[in-house]
Amino acid sequence: MTRNDELFDRARISIPGGVNSPVRAYRSVGGTPRFLTSAKGAYVTDSDGTQYVDLVSSWGPAILGHAHPEVVAAVQDAASRGLSFGASTPGETELAELVRARVTSGGVSPIEKIRLVSTGTEATMTAIRLARGFTGRDVLIKFAGHYHGHSDSLLAEAGSGLATLGLPASAGVPAATAALTLVLPYNDLDAVREAFALHPGRIAAIITEAAAANMGVVAPDAGFNAALSAIAHENGALLIVDEVLTGFRVHPAGYWALESEAQAAAGPDAAASHSYVPDIVTYGKIIGGGMPLAALGGRADVMDFLAPLGPVYQAGTLSGNPVAVAAGIATLTLADASVYAHLDTTAELLSASVSEALADVGVAHAVQRAGNLFSFVFGDYSPSAGGAPRSYADVQRQDAFRYPAFFHSMLDSGVSLPPSVFEAWFVSAAHDDEAIGRILAALPAAARAAASASPSLAV
Repeated sequence: MTRNDELFDRARISIPGGVNSPVRAYRSVGGTPRFLTSAKGAYVTDSDGTQYVDLVSSWGPAILGHAHPEVVAAVQDAASRGLSFGASTPGETELAELVRARVTSGGVSPIEKIRLVSTGTEATMTAIRLARGFTGRDVLIKFAGHYHGHSDSLLAEAGSGLATLGLPASAGVPAATAALTLVLPYNDLDAVREAFALHPGRIAAIITEAAAANMGVVAPDAGFNAALSAIAHENGALLIVDEVLTGFRVHPAGYWALESEAQAAAGPDAAASHSYVPDIVTYGKIIGGGMPLAALGGRADVMDFLAPLGPVYQAGTLSGNPVAVAAGIATLTLADASVYAHLDTTAELLSASVSEALADVGVAHAVQRAGNLFSFVFGDYSPSAGGAPRSYADVQRQDAFRYPAFFHSMLDSGVSLPPSVFEAWFVSAAHDDEAIGRILAALPAAARAAASASPSLAV
């Protein structure tokens, strides 16, 4: 029995399921979750002293690598002056100004004002409340497979049709709350238009991940986000773009700017038809440098609807916590152009190498990319079979049984992957030649394990 086994048994006595976030339980891949005790650069170490090359990166924040010395120093300095004050600090304004200056493209910025909170769930929950308060409407549109945190409004599953509002997707969510959310298929603009036609004057906002990264990575169709903005505004609603995962990860200014630059490069026609400015953007993960910190920002007239200026209430003792803010400022300051160039190059190399290894043993699959975020779907996604996934339904039809075998082979070889096929892979600036070499060396055996996997043996 390993130390990880012992710790998991112990945790299950005091903690529901032995974990404080469900994916950590390894339910979708099987086996005993690793209890991590330290991390440095591109590596994490578990309670048995085993070191792994890490491709989870704390689900995104470790963009510079774990325990970057300058970030750690900033945190230690802030902590030495006090852990929490319950009052305003200069660092909050400094971080807000840094984000406003950073999130620009072509001289345009969607962030005129920003409110700091503690978690991505709190950011999206507040953004929805703000949109409802600003528009005076109640109904929300979200997309199947998109995850925006675990607040009640967002834990809804699709009803029987566009005319039918959502049903609770979790125990404890009142039916009346879920019924205020329309769950539509991703990348389907006709469904969005029909929803507005069927519910005139009732829809407050559309919320969408800038690029879907919680059902595996599924990028939006070209112009999809811009069309959402146009449809929302034509109908008096707002567009909320969730960049909790993509913000400051795929581009210094997030996926919105990555899209904007691609459109500008494609020429004036593409830029004119595909340009958009979201009304509210939510951030998490990297904005706090690995500490509990998140934010929502957007148009000044919308943001000023928040208390104390406006009627929409939001508060938090730990909002803008000085230690978390220090980590965020240090991380964003250090995440320069060279960091993003390294992330892009590393993501390209690794995604291509995994694909090659799988192809070599005859495992049908598709590589999914959104900037330097990537994932894989197992199955026939060739053009003749319908092509790469564009929606949650497309992702769900994959041969998910192949991933647990692939995952555990990589883990046994010292590489830590996300413990679910429905998660994105994350690289960092600390993934150097040695770390990449260890990943590449583990791929052939993992690909063979995936090829040998059977649905009857699936978790």
